[in-house]
Amino acid sequence: MKARILSIALLALSLGACKKDFLVRNPQDVVTDDTYWTNETNVRSFAYGFYADYFDGYGSGYTWGKYFTGQSLNDDFAPSTPAQFIRNVPTSGGGWSFSNVRKANLFINRVSNSPLAAEAINHWTGVGRFLRALEYHNLVNRFGDVPFYNRELTENDLDELYKPRDSRALVVDSMLADFQYAAANVRVTDGTKGLTINRDVVLAFMSRVFLFQGTWMKYHNIDQAKATAYLQAAKWAANELISSGRYSLSNNYRGNFNSLNLAGNTEMIMYRSYEAGILTHALNSYNNKEPQSGVSRNAVESYLCNDGLPIGVSPLYQGDKTAQAVFSNRDPRMAQTIVQEYRLNGIVGNFSTSGFATHKFLNEAIKDAPEGNSNLNPTDAPIIRYGEVLINYAEAVAELGELTQAELDRSVNVLRNRAGVKLPALQTLGGLPAVNGVAYDDPKRDQTVDPLLWEIRRERRIELMSEGFRLDDLRRWKKLGYTDTEANASINRGAWIKRSDYPGLKDVVIENNAAEGYIVPAWKPETQRLFVDPKVYLDPLPIDQIKLYQDAGKQLAQNPGW
Repeated sequence: MKARILSIALLALSLGACKKDFLVRNPQDVVTDDTYWTNETNVRSFAYGFYADYFDGYGSGYTWGKYFTGQSLNDDFAPSTPAQFIRNVPTSGGGWSFSNVRKANLFINRVSNSPLAAEAINHWTGVGRFLRALEYHNLVNRFGDVPFYNRELTENDLDELYKPRDSRALVVDSMLADFQYAAANVRVTDGTKGLTINRDVVLAFMSRVFLFQGTWMKYHNIDQAKATAYLQAAKWAANELISSGRYSLSNNYRGNFNSLNLAGNTEMIMYRSYEAGILTHALNSYNNKEPQSGVSRNAVESYLCNDGLPIGVSPLYQGDKTAQAVFSNRDPRMAQTIVQEYRLNGIVGNFSTSGFATHKFLNEAIKDAPEGNSNLNPTDAPIIRYGEVLINYAEAVAELGELTQAELDRSVNVLRNRAGVKLPALQTLGGLPAVNGVAYDDPKRDQTVDPLLWEIRRERRIELMSEGFRLDDLRRWKKLGYTDTEANASINRGAWIKRSDYPGLKDVVIENNAAEGYIVPAWKPETQRLFVDPKVYLDPLPIDQIKLYQDAGKQLAQNPGW
């Protein structure tokens, strides 16, 4: 059935734009514009053609989407060969494509001219505009200024085809208009709950997209007025979901990521359903028996103790000289994300480069079954969940300067009060974070970041650990310097071990080649990742596109520094 839906969607892309003479009867065995866009079943099938691009979850086959090490160029992972920033301008490709923009514009145009009822036209137009906005979010994220198109172009629209890049602000304003239309017109319920686009999905993505765009505008000092407007949009969208009462946190944090069936999970706003033998992935397997890029010491140390205090402040912190000490008295989400024993090369097969291995995505019930291994994994994937919406809300409110105890209590403290977590509430006291009425300031805080905002960013990092957000978070905060392995040694460090405790250990380097100390996953000088040029905040445009413009007597500007 899924293959049939995809085939219909692909066929719809090839539909001609020309109308046939009304006296000519359309062939009954040929799909045309006149016959295809006449019912919601076909329109829905066309919309499904976008899902794999925007709602891929754990991907399919030998992939796992952006989860776990997706977007691994960050400070959460300590691989033996760290991912590097782009160094060269690509000859072609590089993500500079507007095919999905055209596809969305075609969708919007055909729906608006269809014989469907007005309510249906408004709904599906909203879906199309939502999808167009998601594509433009991806393009702006990577390239900054891009040409904005709100209609389907033909090969004769030369001025539009070769138009210069529009400003980021213009494009994001257009995205905001699309989201606002979708939020007002997409149905609250449509299709199968959790699996199809509805108003709640639109609102959840709106909170994500405009938190990103608002903080980018703010910290890259592009337009502070626009930054405020976008952050207000993120706050509004998240508040709509919070106030609706339609969602609540699940009672099992880890169960959001390793379940065979997420239907009925109260936290899922949207998820991707997998089924053994039909649609599967490889993430469970990677968390099961294969070598891993390890979690960094920096990430491990970001987890609070279970008294709600950072390790540099809490009297409960037991140090890091044994696995038992590291995991004692910590935020329970840490043990639900990271294995509580060290996994080392030469000792176990699914070793970790840092010793810290993840099992957040592992379903133990199937770990020894065929579907628990290779690319046969059927565990469902969250696409967007209520936990993210709560932290999006908290950050947007903080960035707007509107953070109060009441706002913390309806966002961050809901996350901390999750069943199985139950951390003390985060409080605000005299502009500082506090727990149980006692203010503190994390000694490891980046001094350029407000103390309360630092704690909200920490909460985001922990709640969304290994879910593919960290690189984009660092980019929008203008904090890619955190990823420099020489300037920030803790991201190229793992567990503290004694070599003598692990007979058979191999290919594990300890700091300063000592008999005991922190593992250094990337020990070769040539493998270090350095942050030396801010041009990498945006990707370069491919050479062939710039030349294509030149050949047409037009100019397509390259991104700064490239």
